[in-house]
Amino acid sequence: MKIKAFTVIIIFQLVTLVASAQKDAGLNILLNKNSEFIFPQTPDKISAILNTKTVFYEDANEEQYAKWLTKSGLELYCSLGKDKRINEMFFNIPDDKFLVISGLPFNLIMNKTTVQQGIIKFNNYKVKKEKLGEDSLFSGGAKLTFKKEKHYVTLLFDQKNLLKSLSITTDLIDPAAN
Repeated sequence: MKIKAFTVIIIFQLVTLVASAQKDAGLNILLNKNSEFIFPQTPDKISAILNTKTVFYEDANEEQYAKWLTKSGLELYCSLGKDKRINEMFFNIPDDKFLVISGLPFNLIMNKTTVQQGIIKFNNYKVKKEKLGEDSLFSGGAKLTFKKEKHYVTLLFDQKNLLKSLSITTDLIDPAAN
């Protein structure tokens, strides 16, 4: 009887640990009823909703960008259009952290959603699957791409088939640009 009780306690603690290890991104107000990111946005609005400071920066071509690091560890970043309008967004987790983060657009879960789940979930949008090469950020992983209305959605998976990055853009990004 003691072994059964001990086993139940251990299982309960493991379930509690796994459940508490998954964090919510806190994006609810930025998503519509279909769990899709609402565009356009402004840096001020995103900063207020995420309760975090916007970091503005420029790339080598002097293009303007903004990024936010949420309390959950999720990083959002985007290019800024005219009047600092935001019409695309990138979501990822810093390389040095293994975090499971839910509450993403399309009800995806970073470090939990698999390639196969993505293919099934977005099958209606003619998903294109590509293997990531050795020179890519997630070498040996996979990339799923599809178009939903005016935006292209790109999901990057590592070699374990776990979602690592999500982007919602107005144009497909040229792989040579990275």
